[in-house]
Amino acid sequence: MNITVTVNGETATHDVEPRLLLVHYLRDVVGLTGTNVGCDTSSCGACTVHVGGESVKSCTMLAVQADGADITTIEGLAQGDVLHPMQRAFRENHGLQCGFCTPGMVMAAVSLLEEHPHPTEAEVREGLEGNLCRCTGYHNIVKAVLAAADAGDSGAAATGSPGVAGRVPASAGAPS
Repeated sequence: MNITVTVNGETATHDVEPRLLLVHYLRDVVGLTGTNVGCDTSSCGACTVHVGGESVKSCTMLAVQADGADITTIEGLAQGDVLHPMQRAFRENHGLQCGFCTPGMVMAAVSLLEEHPHPTEAEVREGLEGNLCRCTGYHNIVKAVLAAADAGDSGAAATGSPGVAGRVPASAGAPS
């Protein structure tokens, strides 16, 4: 079955099996391997991408369901050598360890701030609960998301959506 999608701003048409998952389409057909396959059951979030501006676990969506859609992967966030603000916040706040969950975590965090630009620490934790990290304990991931929110930019320059302005900082004594 032929599908046409726009991935990271580039339109592509491919003949795919109707049962091909979007995650495998992105990795194996398009060649973008930043989106990881973690569980194939939608439990871990390592495969999170944006489809039509919405955060989607690409292991739960067929490639044919994305026909005509605009898809953004982790590779599409940066503008050339300039990291997306969320990527920069993850780097600056050590929001990764082995890095396997990081692409999906970053994609979910970008969506979180676009939908809720002034989150508290508890709201960040709740907003990312569909993404698992087996290494970090989440403290620095949450710190990175809050830092991106504090910077007042969820990625407006990179995503074309309006940026976010200053948020009320989470209390320093909140549980980690």
